[in-house]
Amino acid sequence: MTYPADEITLTGLRAHGFHGVYPEERRVGQEFVVDVTMTVDTRRAAASDDVTDTVHYGEVAEAVAAIVVGDPVDLLETLCARIAAALFAFPPVDAVRVTVHKPSAPISVAFGDVSVTIHRERDR
Repeated sequence: MTYPADEITLTGLRAHGFHGVYPEERRVGQEFVVDVTMTVDTRRAAASDDVTDTVHYGEVAEAVAAIVVGDPVDLLETLCARIAAALFAFPPVDAVRVTVHKPSAPISVAFGDVSVTIHRERDR
C-alpha cells in the first residue's frame, strides 16, 4: 500500500516512568523522552479546516504520556510497541515511527542518549 507523504510529528514529549530491567529503575523511575511521527493523509483536514478530520496531537500527547507513566516494562522495544499500537487508535494514522529516549539509562560510561526507534504500518 502506498501511504501519503504527509506527517504529523510530536517531539520531546517527557514523562516519568518506571521502565527498565534493574530494580532501582523500577523503584525510582526516570524521565523518558518520546518522539512520534504519524503518517496521515491531511488533504481532507486541509480542505475542511476541521480538527476532526485529522489527528489531534494534544490527544496523541496525552495517550503517549499515559503509556510512559503506566505499567512498567523491561525494554524500550516493548514501550515503543505499546505506543505504536496506541497511535493506531487514531483512525487517520496509516503508519508510525516511534522513538523512546532514555537519557538517564544506567550505563557505566559517559553517553549523550540511548534510544530505540520502531516503524509500524497499520494492518489493513
